[in-house]
Amino acid sequence: MQDRDERPGETPRRQDGPRKPMALDLPPADLSPEMKAYLEKCEEKIGFVPNVLAAYAHDDAKLAAFAALYNDLMLAPSGLSKLEREMIAVVVSSENRCFYCLAAHGAAVRQLSGDPALGELMVMNWRAADLSDRHKAMLAFASRMTRESSAIGEEDREALRKAGFSDRDIWDVAAVAAFFNMSNRMASAVDMRPNGEYHARAR
Repeated sequence: MQDRDERPGETPRRQDGPRKPMALDLPPADLSPEMKAYLEKCEEKIGFVPNVLAAYAHDDAKLAAFAALYNDLMLAPSGLSKLEREMIAVVVSSENRCFYCLAAHGAAVRQLSGDPALGELMVMNWRAADLSDRHKAMLAFASRMTRESSAIGEEDREALRKAGFSDRDIWDVAAVAAFFNMSNRMASAVDMRPNGEYHARAR
């Protein structure tokens, strides 16, 4: 029997076509020279302005604050590699089912690791991935923080220490996980959609 939704000649609409970066209709702000230069730098380096930045660009101060915190957490010197920070972003976003961040940071994991399968595993079920003890401990902590942060105790921090993380590293694991919990919730609340370029990147 033909499924009612599979009528001859019909195909589903593409989900990655052009659309507004979010559901709220907020006009872009008159950005400061610094923020204009920042968006131009994104265009130059990656070929487009990420929709999360386009969404925040309705307010110069909010865009500047978001960009400063993101760049500090994800790009500044740390005991965590850039790939490890992206892995945390994806695992937190998977727990929260945040489409925007799974698309954007899943692409980053594929790109930084050179392993498309790892990117898919991070998105779908990181526990199925062949990971080091260090990464298992790191991602278990980020996952527990996301699902039940009030239950985090000294035994959770000690598990990270045993896996080789310093107390400063533990701060960074927690800070990245906390940032993406905030970012996921904003993205879901305003229906941010990832740029189409993310879907094909590093496949």
